[in-house]
Amino acid sequence: MKTKWFLSCAVTLCGLLISVFPTFAQGSLTPPGAPAPLFKTLGQIEPRTPISSVPFTISVSGSYYLTTNLVCTVSNAIDIAASGVTLDLSGFTISSTVASAANGGTAILLGSALSDITIFNGHIRSGVTNNSSGIYSGSGFGSGISYTGSGPVNILVSRVSVTGCLYYGILLGTGDSTVVEACTVRTVGSYGIYASTIKQSSAMYCGYYAIYGDQVSDCRGQSSGNGVGVLATTVLNCYGQSSSNYGLYASRTATGCHGDSFSDTGLVAFIANSCSGSSLIITHNFNSF
Repeated sequence: MKTKWFLSCAVTLCGLLISVFPTFAQGSLTPPGAPAPLFKTLGQIEPRTPISSVPFTISVSGSYYLTTNLVCTVSNAIDIAASGVTLDLSGFTISSTVASAANGGTAILLGSALSDITIFNGHIRSGVTNNSSGIYSGSGFGSGISYTGSGPVNILVSRVSVTGCLYYGILLGTGDSTVVEACTVRTVGSYGIYASTIKQSSAMYCGYYAIYGDQVSDCRGQSSGNGVGVLATTVLNCYGQSSSNYGLYASRTATGCHGDSFSDTGLVAFIANSCSGSSLIITHNFNSF
């Protein structure tokens, strides 16, 4: 009897609870559509513009990248005509088939008075050679990276190699915030690397100045013509060599450097600290400077 009484009470209690708490109608269980992606694409995170052929002109600020090796058949491969540009070479090579480098233009040409530009991670290859008598000739580009008109400001070129250009390897100008780091230049007819700050870079077999800057550190420069191997205001831990001029020249201070010259002075510095040269070392140290 007691069991029946408890069951009766339980049923009655459940009924009371159902009557106290109202029930709600259920919505549709049909999905509104296909599932949407949960993550953003690379293009949404970092919008970038691909470059898959040349000639190509960058006229809008933004980020650009190479998608493959590019071969240029006319003057200038990439013209940068806007400030605020990042150009990722993506490890690829820009080369030229122009028969005479005198007409080959520049692989990457910066327009006049541009600012805030970064170029990195790739190669520029051209066909100019030196006949061992100081005569540079051949096919391809006149210059690797250069500018036209007024000099650029806030420019960084990093991890770029340039080979076989008739005139300049990397030419950015001095006296302002132009930086070249971890770059290599080989066999160019005039300046190898020309920038305000140059570090951890090498320029070899250059017809004129190999490394030319305001502040140069951890670099190697070799002039096979009548220029200086390394020339700067201050030079740190560098090696310079020249066939017919100063091996290394610092208008203020050279520290931890060595210069070689086949026919002139190995190292010249206003103040030389822990330096040496293969020929006569001329060091001036005047407190009035």
